[in-house]
Amino acid sequence: MSLGRVSARFLAGVGAWLLGAGAATGGSLLAVSALGQGLAPAPSQQLTVTAVNDALASEKAEATPPAAVRSPMPPVSSSATPLAPRPKKSSPAPSAPAPQPGTTDLISAGGSVVAGCQPEGAYLVSWSPAQGYEANLKIRGPAANAKVTFADPHKTVTMTVSCSGGVPSAATRVSHDE
Repeated sequence: MSLGRVSARFLAGVGAWLLGAGAATGGSLLAVSALGQGLAPAPSQQLTVTAVNDALASEKAEATPPAAVRSPMPPVSSSATPLAPRPKKSSPAPSAPAPQPGTTDLISAGGSVVAGCQPEGAYLVSWSPAQGYEANLKIRGPAANAKVTFADPHKTVTMTVSCSGGVPSAATRVSHDE
């Protein structure tokens, strides 16, 4: 055997090995890239918390029957609150009147409340902050104006509930923290 044939064979072997190693590396990189992108297609639009809350609020508002017809179960509140008001210390009565059966769900960007009307005024049956918010100041009532404040790091949403004709309604004020 001549030296030229041995080097040609050796070079052909090295070339074939390099070609195989390159193909294996390229195939591995392609597989890892496909796994990194996930098996399901990526969503076309990323939603913000505010967009999701607004969509849920509008969907609930469209599906909610009039207040005179519904009598919903109160939602689970993030604060453990009883359903009946506590008696006032100055009141000689053993207990305050229970909320009237007609309650209304009131929704804001910061959270929602279930409110009812009593002879003494508006009463908050329960409240539930939206995701990312926490409930702070609470005036449960019964009072002329019951109030709850929901806050996140950037804004504060205050819901002031009052009664007109035995039906609760809310005025909402949003303030941006700077």
